[in-house]
Amino acid sequence: MKWHVTVSGRASEFSLERNGHECHFRFSGHPNRTASVVEVEPGIYSVLLDGRSYEAKIVPAQDGWYVDVGGCHLAVGVRDPRDAGPDAETVEAHGVQSIASPMPGKVVRVLVAEGDPVVAGQGIVVVEAMKMQNEMQAPRTGRIASLRAREGATVSAGEVLAILE
Repeated sequence: MKWHVTVSGRASEFSLERNGHECHFRFSGHPNRTASVVEVEPGIYSVLLDGRSYEAKIVPAQDGWYVDVGGCHLAVGVRDPRDAGPDAETVEAHGVQSIASPMPGKVVRVLVAEGDPVVAGQGIVVVEAMKMQNEMQAPRTGRIASLRAREGATVSAGEVLAILE
């Protein structure tokens, strides 16, 4: 099956075929890859790729998912190409987008202010969970339309921290 995905602000076409635990996948412009994927508990997966083992945590968000793999935090938006209208790319590239916490924790730093311009990959908010600090980053270039995160506040998984336009 094929989808249009946006991974931390970068658009790509993604194809996936699954046979049991074996997953064959490909991002546009990259070679085919194969990984063994097992769900060890809800939202947590054990992934074996190129002889290396990874733990992937996947949390649903308003605009897709937040994925944490080996300390790398990714905002992933997925769109079925059958649902895409003629200006779907324009809406995705320029529309309003939520930045949510992928896990419950405490906001330890707010790195931007409401109204600030940001670039893709720029840090927005730092959330601490299980004594690890996780920087939530802008998935694309834009402007912080609304900043809901406050230093010291407790947040839950999926809670919106900022709105990007």
